[in-house]
Amino acid sequence: MKTRTFVDSATAEVRAGRGGDGSGSFRRESHVPEGGPDGGDGGRGGNVVVRASTHADSLLRVFYEPRLFAENGVNGTGQKMHGRNGEDLIVDVPCGTEVYNVDTGAFLGEVLEHGDEMIIARGGRGGWGNVHFKSSVNQAPEKFIPGDEGEAFTARFELKTIADAGLVGFPNAGKSSLLAAISAARPKIANYPFTTLHPIVGTVVYGDYATLRVADIPGIIEGAADGVGLGLTFLRHISRSKMLVYVLDMADTENLPENAYRILRAEVESYDAELAARPALVIANKMDELTAQEHYDTFVAETGITPLKLSLKEEGTPGLEAVMQALRDELKPQAKGQSVVSDKPRQPVDHTEVSAERFRMATFLKP
Repeated sequence: MKTRTFVDSATAEVRAGRGGDGSGSFRRESHVPEGGPDGGDGGRGGNVVVRASTHADSLLRVFYEPRLFAENGVNGTGQKMHGRNGEDLIVDVPCGTEVYNVDTGAFLGEVLEHGDEMIIARGGRGGWGNVHFKSSVNQAPEKFIPGDEGEAFTARFELKTIADAGLVGFPNAGKSSLLAAISAARPKIANYPFTTLHPIVGTVVYGDYATLRVADIPGIIEGAADGVGLGLTFLRHISRSKMLVYVLDMADTENLPENAYRILRAEVESYDAELAARPALVIANKMDELTAQEHYDTFVAETGITPLKLSLKEEGTPGLEAVMQALRDELKPQAKGQSVVSDKPRQPVDHTEVSAERFRMATFLKP
């Protein structure tokens, strides 16, 4: 049976643990007449916690485990013994996961960085034992409080990939080839449309170890924002990108580059106008083909945009360094180990005077 390898949207029944009941026991011990109430409290129910992890790249766990139930709290017992708290259920999800309440439509929150945690369902409080109700006028209370129910609802999990730049283009424009050339990612590359079926993120590493993340999504076609083709299923994976990279096939004779660029811009703007307004880089790919230069000149004349030329099939991949430098100039990733320099001028340290007290405390003078 063929199994799914990538899931970016899943629904699950979420239920936090029920609080343990309080105890209504009385002390029963030889030589201790009328021992009185000694019922302990119940334990708190476990929470359902969502935790962001770089070790998870899709919502497969939620998809295959659609019931996320935390442990119930343990009931209190005699001798004023408190019941054990229920264990929290921690669900590891990819960074960039959003959680919604399906029943109300409310947005519960998101986890973005590795290790971020968010409680989406709180466990019920434990009940009180009868020891709390002892008084001068009621020395043998039989009253105790049961534990509260934990929060329960149907949750929807949605993944929005976290990347600095998002690659946008028609099928077979060369987005996957570009990602493989600038990073260690190894997406599937073939000479037919929609070889990329789910988002792939690669990390670009520069000589000073500065890094940035680039996301490749399945090819966009006209009408994608309205659900045509793979539709907007994967458009949301570039919604967090700080910039967009439009990859155009300059050798395409059926869908001319200027027409392809207008369609791509229109689809992105139809999906999210704020996303379309972010900084963008246009790349003219496949410049080694015969008709590419002619199409390039026409594109510049009609749009007024001068794309970066790129050829990944020629020896030395001309244009690749310019693409990487353009990404760096726009996104400005910080080099590893680079310190942030303060704008405030440093005050020189005065070594001319030392107080008598500090002089007496100097360790080199002690025997």
